Amino acid sequence: MARGVNKVILVGNLGNDPDVKYTQGGMAITTLSVATTSVRKDRDGNQQEKTEWHRVKLFGKLGEIAGEYLKKGRQVYIEGRLEYGSYEKDGVKHYTTDIVADEMQMIGGGEGGQRGGEGGREGGGYQQRSGGGGSYGGGERPQRSAPAQRREPAPAAKVADFGGNDVPFDDDIPF
Repeated sequence: MARGVNKVILVGNLGNDPDVKYTQGGMAITTLSVATTSVRKDRDGNQQEKTEWHRVKLFGKLGEIAGEYLKKGRQVYIEGRLEYGSYEKDGVKHYTTDIVADEMQMIGGGEGGQRGGEGGREGGGYQQRSGGGGSYGGGERPQRSAPAQRREPAPAAKVADFGGNDVPFDDDIPF
């Protein structure tokens, strides 16, 4: 039997600072409000802009990173899936649509510009796949002039993700 595909990709701007909450077990659940704007021409040839707001949920380490480094106005790339839900309040049934993020990448310098000083990254990509495991990826290093002295790269350190796997990361990453 064929399986379906439920995939969402957003590139937009945060409408507010991330809202981070923790479960009783200590897992982070971060909610983002992401705006995407599309432009089209109407019958008269005038450009019409339409902004859509999306509620994005990030869990675990991905949620912690988003809560620490994202700020209102920052541009972000989100990859995930749609999830529908409902709840009842005062006898009225309300329906929700969330995007559950599997991957998040910070785009551009944000309001504060590039962080991390020399060797910092412009953005960083974070993944949390359904099979456990997480990895660092994405972002490009800014070009620098030739270093005054050549150094051997430091050995990659490892950090355990909440799936129990060791994940290598670059020592000069500020997070």
